[in-house]
Amino acid sequence: MRRDEPPATARLLAGDRRAIAHAISALENDAPGADDLQRALAPQLGRACVLGITGPPGAGKSTLINALLGEMLARDLCVGVVAVDPSSPITGGAVLGDRARMGEHGGHDRVFIRSLSTRGHAGGLARRTDRVVDVLDAAGFDVVIVETVGAGQSEVAIADLADTRIVACPPGLGDALQAIKAGILEIADVLVVTKGDVPGADATRRDLADMLRLRRGGSDVPVLTTIATRGDGIAQLVDAAIAHADRHGRGQRLRARRNADANGERVARLSARDPFVRALGIECIGGGPGCATTRLRIAPHHVNFNGGCHGGAIFALADAAFGLASNSHGTTASGIEAHIAFHVGVREGDVLTARATEIARGNKLATYRVDVTRDDATLVASFSGTVYVSARTNEPASAEAAAPPE
Repeated sequence: MRRDEPPATARLLAGDRRAIAHAISALENDAPGADDLQRALAPQLGRACVLGITGPPGAGKSTLINALLGEMLARDLCVGVVAVDPSSPITGGAVLGDRARMGEHGGHDRVFIRSLSTRGHAGGLARRTDRVVDVLDAAGFDVVIVETVGAGQSEVAIADLADTRIVACPPGLGDALQAIKAGILEIADVLVVTKGDVPGADATRRDLADMLRLRRGGSDVPVLTTIATRGDGIAQLVDAAIAHADRHGRGQRLRARRNADANGERVARLSARDPFVRALGIECIGGGPGCATTRLRIAPHHVNFNGGCHGGAIFALADAAFGLASNSHGTTASGIEAHIAFHVGVREGDVLTARATEIARGNKLATYRVDVTRDDATLVASFSGTVYVSARTNEPASAEAAAPPE
């Protein structure tokens, strides 16, 4: 770096495109210094309006975004786009098909488009999508549009990321509307019938309006029709999306992140109050909403009469992660069913890690999967469990009562 050249973070905050690209790559790949960069950007976050655009495959999301870019540029806005593409089966990278459909405005100096590969990550987004949004937010973009992969009933990760969730629905959904209405349609702040010049568009709009009548708060969700290739309805969509974000506040992902941090702290407190876990030598090394990670180094007292690790120790490790993840939301969850399958043997000195992930959560029941791996990434055991969810808090009211025993 030249002596008179400002540091990379300063260039990023000034909107330097190369600095933006380098920062995104660093955060996406967890490069050295990524944590420091993340902390440096934190005070600058929460100004951009983040629009999430999701919907089933073939809904025309990329074409819709291309039209939105044209409208927003006409309003003198700076727009960043994060296009999440499915992973390439050959390289593991993004296929970049979505980005190609936005080429009309990709070279504009007030537009920055970045494609991300899901790399197998579930939920319709890439693992570091929120951090990429942070970079664009800090760099001064007025609007950041996040396009998910073609989404179905369960791909609702965009709900915690976007300030306004736009669900694009092509005409003629038919039975597919029933299949996805319990998922992505429920998170919609704005519903858009795309390809409004195609037969069936009016019927789809009526179906969506009828569905909203059965949803709490559904009367506040506009149902719009667009023809992106002609620009029809695009101005109305921009008006509705930005009005929603202004009304409900920006920085949704930052609030969700703070909630996740609070849940992680709760998981750590719950683990500290568990004498059985401590007696076995199990550590809690991470947690969040619906997830927890525990670790165990196999010691002599974990070994059975055959010289291998006792299956009960592996079960206890997985069950500890399961219990912490299911109680991470703050209410008591009681295990009612658990199954474990062992895949390979474990010896003294091996380090095992159990990662619990929430699969589904309802008002009364929740299900979890736990993968137990060795330190060389070998899958040791697979665990699944179901809990009953109560309304009772799982932490004492006072901080003194919550403290672990000496």
